[in-house]
Amino acid sequence: MAQLRQEIDPDEAGLDPKALDRLDQHLAHHVDDGRLPGFVVAVARGGHVAHLTTHGRRDIAAGLPVEADTLWRIYSMTKPVTAVAALILVEEGRLSLDDPVARHLPAFADPRVYVSGSGADDLTTRPATGPILVRHLMTHTAGLTFGFYHTHPVDALYRAAGLESSVPPGADLAETIEVYASLPLQFEPGTQWNYSVASNVLGRVIEAVSGQPLDVFLAERVFRPLGMPDAGFQVPGEQAVRLAELYGETGDGGIEPIPGLPLRGRPRFLSGSGGMVASAYDMHRFMELLRRRGELDGVRLLTPQTVDLMTANQLPGGADLRAYGSRPAHDESGNDGVGFGLGVSVVIDPARTLAPSGLGTYGWSGVATTTFWVDPSRDLTVQFMTQVRPRTSHTIFRDLKTLVHEAVTD
Repeated sequence: MAQLRQEIDPDEAGLDPKALDRLDQHLAHHVDDGRLPGFVVAVARGGHVAHLTTHGRRDIAAGLPVEADTLWRIYSMTKPVTAVAALILVEEGRLSLDDPVARHLPAFADPRVYVSGSGADDLTTRPATGPILVRHLMTHTAGLTFGFYHTHPVDALYRAAGLESSVPPGADLAETIEVYASLPLQFEPGTQWNYSVASNVLGRVIEAVSGQPLDVFLAERVFRPLGMPDAGFQVPGEQAVRLAELYGETGDGGIEPIPGLPLRGRPRFLSGSGGMVASAYDMHRFMELLRRRGELDGVRLLTPQTVDLMTANQLPGGADLRAYGSRPAHDESGNDGVGFGLGVSVVIDPARTLAPSGLGTYGWSGVATTTFWVDPSRDLTVQFMTQVRPRTSHTIFRDLKTLVHEAVTD
């Protein structure tokens, strides 16, 4: 069984053991206070794991501990994986970043853009001046949105269409994409950044181009070649005991069990936006693919140039997420100094970020408080896994970055 292990001592990797102890103690305090059930944190340099800590429970009621091989719902950390899958097709010449999405998904042939109104009865729209392109999906500049934002009339239309959780009850991916396509865009494609259901649409593009279901394509072209044995959209029966329980934050700052992704059995809806489960070992392998610019253990999935493109800011004029974001949803200080590549965020101005970050650091997070990042300037990769859906934003990611930064000695 594949399991992440510490490979070298922190000192060998230019990491301060005392600072890493402070990191562990800080995270353990969240567990001891009942704000997290348990966690795994791993720090690697040059591809070698130099710090690996597990603490707390993967299932509190059952008394099961977090272990190195625990399985986690990674939610939106699925998006970079979907982006890599799409880029494989780009390199094969079967897909282009500048393809109109409608070339592969005809339902998007005539997109319309919101003009005014607050509901279906008084809504005014106009034809978009240009098509939605594949690159718009990968950069979240397509004009799509999420139903849970509650900041724009189009968000309300998503909720009215049954998209509060991004998928109509009982629908599969193809059926869901048809619903997305029937709704107006918030803005002209390519003119703003709005985190959205775009990666679900990208997943459907992958299906249309490859002729395979998304889970099959990812298994055959990404997971198996990279040696990610537990990554996927379902948890087979023999692995179920390793799956962490999902918790939600309560009003008093505690946590309680809540329903999670339907992972026991193949899901009807294959979400390229947030449907994956993975172990820390799986995520380490994926981060290594990116850190090594497309190659791992003699297997090359992407060229270095493609990974460089994926992990460079793609927002026009070098804008960051706050400046280019669809307001008010993204007008927040955490978006200062951070741009967006193809499926990952990218630090473009470390002096303006809330937490210490190297220039060019890229990665992404998931709604259950999972995160990963790769810092090329320090040859550093970091991941943190737990399973709590917070009610509001919290500081744990900022603290994590600050404490890891303090541990780097060279």
